[in-house]
Amino acid sequence: MRIAVPSNDGTGISPHFGRCACFVVFEVADGAITGQRVVENSFTAHALGECRDEGHGHVHEAGHSHHSHGGILEALSGCEAVICRGMGMRAAQDLAANGIKAIPTPFQGTPEEAVLALLAGSLPAGGGFCGCHG
Repeated sequence: MRIAVPSNDGTGISPHFGRCACFVVFEVADGAITGQRVVENSFTAHALGECRDEGHGHVHEAGHSHHSHGGILEALSGCEAVICRGMGMRAAQDLAANGIKAIPTPFQGTPEEAVLALLAGSLPAGGGFCGCHG
């Protein structure tokens, strides 16, 4: 099983899935982490500078409304879940349509600690999905 966690530095969980600098992808077997790798985020609209963020308003450049999540879905291919602190509703729907469960949480630890908490059944529920990416 693979579980991805969006991060800005590889040591913390990014507050927003699509704006992260990278994804830490964990390999899990028999309830334990058996490996991990980092996938640079070079494919989301936010990572490519196609969106301006003015606070939480998500102001998009002129003519920009719905961006494709194809690149991110390809990068996370084989993952069964994404632990996140927040993401756009469309991203959550696209992940679900591709068999990847989005797991929002207010958890503040490292990506590894989040995966271990999920495996132990102690990852707090919460976080959420932003409807502004309609």
